[in-house]
Amino acid sequence: MTGELSEAVVAAQAGDEEAFRFLYRSLQPGLLRYLTALVGADAEDVASETWLQISRDLPNFTGGEFRAWTVTIARNRAMDHLRRQRRRPSLPVPVQALSELAGDADTAERAGETIATESALALIATLPPREAEAVLLRAVIGLDAETAGRVLGRRAGAVRTAAHRGLRRLAALLERSEAGQPAAQETPAPRPRGGRELPAPGTPTAEPADG
Repeated sequence: MTGELSEAVVAAQAGDEEAFRFLYRSLQPGLLRYLTALVGADAEDVASETWLQISRDLPNFTGGEFRAWTVTIARNRAMDHLRRQRRRPSLPVPVQALSELAGDADTAERAGETIATESALALIATLPPREAEAVLLRAVIGLDAETAGRVLGRRAGAVRTAAHRGLRRLAALLERSEAGQPAAQETPAPRPRGGRELPAPGTPTAEPADG
């Protein structure tokens, strides 16, 4: 897919409309799920703004990971939207794509194989925003830790750790559910005080030690 995307990008930059449609069909589903995690019901509107900017700025794209470039634009548009709306992001995200996780941890495979869409809607909402976004970028968008780190303005090790912790938390919730224990026993991690939004890409933040 990476090779096809690269070829389509070059063709689209040369004005090939079919190549641009290929880029849209390839990336829009993942972008929309990711944006749903950030802005909820407004995801379609933000996605439209994202593709308008992609089409405008595509001639200036000079190479690198095209998916990372598009998701960075999407995240910036989402952060602008949240600032305009003055509200926190929500996480009512359908994570069907968790079944395609690329991680090598058993917990990731377990979560991907057994999680159902209905339970995912509740389980993903219990993750701290940092962990949830790391899981979404790696599982839904398909970025590696280094590329996801560039999108989020974090170190690759911190993204890898956040994704791993998020997946372990999901796996633990699944085990509770299968054991017949109420999922509500899982206490969500505390949100940052002051109701701050997710940091914009490139914003320096204090990170925990890489794990």
